Amino acid sequence: MSKQNKGRAKRIKNLIVVSSLSAIILAVSTYAWFVGMRSVNVSSFDISIAAADSLLLSFDGNSWSYEVSISKATLEENSYVGHTNSWGGDGLIPMSTIGEMDVDASRMKLYEKASYTPTPGGYRLMSSRVNNYRFTEDVLEPEQDGYVVFDLFVRNFSGTQYIEELNELDEEAIYLTVDSEVTVAADGVADTGIENSVRVAFAQIGRVSGFTTDDTIITEITCSDDSVNKITGICRTAQIWEPNDRDHVGNAIRWYEKSCLQRDGDDVSADSYTSDNCLQVIDGIAYPTYAVSKPISSDDAVDIYDGPVYNTYVPEPPKVSPLVAYSYFSDTMKLLRGTSRPQFMTLAPNSITKVRVYVYIEGQDIDNYDFSSIGKRIAVKFGFTKQRFTEDDIEYERLNPSNNIDINEGLGPDGSDMTVPVITLLPVEEGNPGEGDLDPVTITKGEEYIEPGATAEDNIDGNITNDIVITGTVNTNVPNTYLVVYKVQDSMGNIGTKTRTIIVVDDGL
Repeated sequence: MSKQNKGRAKRIKNLIVVSSLSAIILAVSTYAWFVGMRSVNVSSFDISIAAADSLLLSFDGNSWSYEVSISKATLEENSYVGHTNSWGGDGLIPMSTIGEMDVDASRMKLYEKASYTPTPGGYRLMSSRVNNYRFTEDVLEPEQDGYVVFDLFVRNFSGTQYIEELNELDEEAIYLTVDSEVTVAADGVADTGIENSVRVAFAQIGRVSGFTTDDTIITEITCSDDSVNKITGICRTAQIWEPNDRDHVGNAIRWYEKSCLQRDGDDVSADSYTSDNCLQVIDGIAYPTYAVSKPISSDDAVDIYDGPVYNTYVPEPPKVSPLVAYSYFSDTMKLLRGTSRPQFMTLAPNSITKVRVYVYIEGQDIDNYDFSSIGKRIAVKFGFTKQRFTEDDIEYERLNPSNNIDINEGLGPDGSDMTVPVITLLPVEEGNPGEGDLDPVTITKGEEYIEPGATAEDNIDGNITNDIVITGTVNTNVPNTYLVVYKVQDSMGNIGTKTRTIIVVDDGL
């Protein structure tokens, strides 16, 4: 196995949140926004998310787990009452956004094509805001079709202190894992470019203390502060991930070269374009996406290729272009090494944060051209980790702790053991409160909680029960819901986790 592939396998182990999506893109009479009149339709998303270490996940603010999954078929089943999640209707329609949030609606501002007309050196663009921000009799209207969006609640219990005041300096850094990627699935068509146009946005809406157990309070978190329920509104600009920022397929480049001419005038008439081709786009070099920042009318005279790196056009002040070279979190940033690797976002310790996740196709991406829809099926996975360094950053050598023998090789066809240890909870012993319970354990206020423990088995190391570390405090004098976390690490660094819920109730309840 090559060193590069081995390193790739190792990095998977540090995932805290991993998500896998697959999408079928219908290729019948479909076109993308960037150089077409119609839309790219997508259906059949399936999303599974797993968490480890000190994060728990939920779609309803009530049921917490290290592993959750959601799909079009289970959207209603998994979502909370009154949710505004959406699976995109008939499919994904190319959108554009700079991640700006609408504080009143607690949603991200998105823009869609309103009109589209060829110009002598490109295509004139008009756009309108997606109708996802209006209220009818104080009730917020549903999200519009054309993109996938759902609420994900992240419970971070890495600390005991919760700071209600919003300050990023008080929050923990979260990194996008180097294994995150968007590719063409096995039954798709490679080299069409559609995989380079996918975007995933993470909009933090607000948060509460990690000790909050009322799911109604958790699910109703908005961008606004609520002193009564101790909700801290966040709604900072959404973090948007751009995969494959250096990848540009040949067909997309040729389409761009064929249709784009340099522009030096303030309208989109023939007099504003020169006979010179636009600046060169080269595969392997990252180029900015000039995303839509506000509604665009015909008076704005916008060409989709506007920008100094494409058709060279920059409006003369005081005119300002509604197209903005948006600073995505890109794969290039994700792959930086060591201390150069930037954080992806931050989460407050001992908190529950409501994150609204958007999956969409960026209509202004240079690879979003007419025939990109032929790609049909794409696969997306992403993950978060609190670890800044990967094993490759420090040239980590895995040693068997018993004899200091290097065991990097010989553990399977890829040379690495990637199987996490399995933790099995033990039931409460006879004679103790909650006798026989596994999870959750219900006990009466004032009774003593006696930790029943767990066992751990590893595929290589065997029984490693003695290595289990148990964390979490249960105060049986205060009725509440408590978590006990079990964690064990095998000799190859694989970490297994399990959680047990302890519910302390008043007498008679």
